[in-house]
Amino acid sequence: MTSTDASSQILKELANLRLAAAGLNRVSPSSLNSCLLKLAELTEANMGRILQANALDLARMDPENPKYDRLLLNEDRLWAIAADLRRVAALPSPLGVVHEANTLANGLELSRVSVPIGVVGIVFESRPNVTFDVFALNLKAGNASVLKGSRDARDSNQAIKLIIDEALASTGLPPACYLAPAEREALVPILKADGLVDVIIPRGSQGLIDFVRANSSVPVIETGAGICHVYVDADANLEWAKAIITNAKSRRVSVCNALDCLLVHRDHLGVLHDLIYELGQDHNCVVYADPEAFAVTIGLYPGELLEATEESFGTEFLSMKMSVKCVDDISEAIAHVERYGSRHSETIVSNNTENIQRYLKEVDAAVVYANASTAFTDGGQFELGAEIGISTQKLHARGPMGLAALTSYKWLVRGEGQVR
Repeated sequence: MTSTDASSQILKELANLRLAAAGLNRVSPSSLNSCLLKLAELTEANMGRILQANALDLARMDPENPKYDRLLLNEDRLWAIAADLRRVAALPSPLGVVHEANTLANGLELSRVSVPIGVVGIVFESRPNVTFDVFALNLKAGNASVLKGSRDARDSNQAIKLIIDEALASTGLPPACYLAPAEREALVPILKADGLVDVIIPRGSQGLIDFVRANSSVPVIETGAGICHVYVDADANLEWAKAIITNAKSRRVSVCNALDCLLVHRDHLGVLHDLIYELGQDHNCVVYADPEAFAVTIGLYPGELLEATEESFGTEFLSMKMSVKCVDDISEAIAHVERYGSRHSETIVSNNTENIQRYLKEVDAAVVYANASTAFTDGGQFELGAEIGISTQKLHARGPMGLAALTSYKWLVRGEGQVR
């Protein structure tokens, strides 16, 4: 098949999906929930088939690759996915919510009501669990899904798509999910599908996000890339700091809310080795330290310690690596975050109320913490039920995107013959 033929086929599939999205608009929320419950049941019943497909994907990837953990499915993860599907089904519907209502002086009755976005495209790398997550959230919000996974997860995604189709068909819903070909060439026709796709949400590396933003004529919501910092202030509780640093870095290194850079006030240089000791001893974390931090930790840090370069900062490692920089005060810490951060998640560890308030106000990120780990940046942890991704932009949605972020709204106006 030529590239022109392949693009034509993709556009045909998107046109059909557009019709399916219109069909979803005529379906009750209870029918959407029934499909999600059926999908949970089918996931549990087809674990063997899904894991066989996932094994084919894993066999093509080096186990040392940081993406390996993202690609991995196992029975525990599939049981958790099924539980999440049931949890999404149990959430209140985000549709038909009246956000505001008013009666004008001329008698017109206005209401602003939540509605589906329509057709939502998700572009993602490696993580086959995303296939379940985004389809479920989109369906709950009344949207049809365009899923563009990577070649890494090709077999897993195809197996998952088969049971999604079965769940839709068995509950009488239209075919509201399209899995695009895994080849990279299939992405551009989707990005250019004005009128067929309403929004694109890339989830993955900064390179993927940059490519989507640069090449899409469909509106884009940026999610994913997280260059996260922990700043340990002069007045920090050092026990809190140590626990937060360890958790933010080691809980799960391949996710976007993991710690990438530790900023430590110069007053704590004497105990820096203790703050990061557990990362070296228990997690083999590689640390790239600036000259001052390197000088006071060499010989004391049990892991690999290297001298930082310019590239050590502003890097999303997605692995057990971290940079460390010494700063004079909160102003220098905020300036560093402004220069090297990705507007994702940032935290300050401090007992100084004034500095906490300043950090919370001045740091430009989707989520800013005081005395807590960046690992909490997650839709489930925010009790949103689940998330489609973590938006680092400022229009439409910011931070963990729950169901409400997958809806738009329209104004409904009721009159009695009024004319202007």
